[in-house]
Formats: sequence, C-alpha cells, structure tokens
Amino acid sequence: MVETLRTHRAGLLAWYDHPISIGPLEGTNNKIKLLQHRAYGYRNKEHFHLRILTLHHTRHRLTG
Repeated sequence: MVETLRTHRAGLLAWYDHPISIGPLEGTNNKIKLLQHRAYGYRNKEHFHLRILTLHHTRHRLTG
C-alpha cells in the first residue's frame, strides 16, 4: 500500500491545491448512455440529439 501511495502522491496532493470533481460530468455521461439504450430503434436522429441536449439543464462548472 505504501508503494501505491508513493506512486500516486502527486495526484493525491494535487487535490488539496485544486479540488476539482468530475462527478457531475460522469453523471451526465451515464444519463446519455441510458438514453442511448432506451432510444434503440429511433427513426429520427435529430430527435435523439435534441433529447441529449435537454438531459441536463444546468451548466457544468468546476466544483470543489
């Protein structure tokens, strides 16, 4: 475990200087994957693209 911590030391300590989370973005990606699964067989690709654009109404921002 000590070697693993030493290997990732720079990344772990970088969190305290720049606490940025990609959690909201990962959540949006999961929503898009679910929509793709549900959208199997859509005839109109434009409608599918519009559904993706309306999935997440809030803007993504760096949080910490």
